[in-house]
Amino acid sequence: MEIRVGCCGFPQAREKYFAHLRLVEVQQTFYQPPQPATAERWRAEAPPGFVYCLKAWQLITHPATSPTYRRLREPLPPEAHGRVGFFRPTPEVWAAWERTREMARLLEAAVVVFQCPASFLPTPEHVEDLRRFFERVDRGAFRFAWEPRGPWPEDLIRGLCRDLDLIHCVDPFQGLPVTFGVAYFRLHGIGGYGYRYTLQDLRRLLAWCQGYEQAYVLFNNASMWEDALAFADLLGQGGLEGGPVV
Repeated sequence: MEIRVGCCGFPQAREKYFAHLRLVEVQQTFYQPPQPATAERWRAEAPPGFVYCLKAWQLITHPATSPTYRRLREPLPPEAHGRVGFFRPTPEVWAAWERTREMARLLEAAVVVFQCPASFLPTPEHVEDLRRFFERVDRGAFRFAWEPRGPWPEDLIRGLCRDLDLIHCVDPFQGLPVTFGVAYFRLHGIGGYGYRYTLQDLRRLLAWCQGYEQAYVLFNNASMWEDALAFADLLGQGGLEGGPVV
């Protein structure tokens, strides 16, 4: 099996990050995709074997009422507010996917993550729009990871992931995935963003990674840098300065 470890975003300067870890999940693409030249530069700066994943633009997954839209640098026209988010079959959502896909292509991303808000409930309309989106979308060479939130029944998640070829993205300390083969773990902190993972926590995390062909482990808490390095050390993969890289 293969376990890759990284952070959600760059908590350190990229040069330092590249020296220790070999995986990152780009967050900027969720709030506002950067210019293509920026993505090209990030790809060129990374060492051989470095893996990028990225979050899909919020216009695909989140409604315009989400507080995350405060970081949108290109304000939506008022008439578009009801036509974004929740995988709606609208020109705005498809244009947002094209921007996301271009970023993924330039970064040579392994996985595109679709993180949904808790307000994206398992209603018939939402399920149909989700199906329509992933049945139509041009995947290219990317894997897709879906992080549902809220009261989604496990059987429904399992069926959708099977039918639409999705990785069930989870924080394993909140619940384990219902899909197999590839694991995509996003660690948000036990009880909150300020949590620092203990060695016992990291050993539990390692146990959860067993049985998968490949596991992506992304820390997304206040001490993400320290926790990612500690987990890499537990794996015996402590970065360029301390041993084999992750």
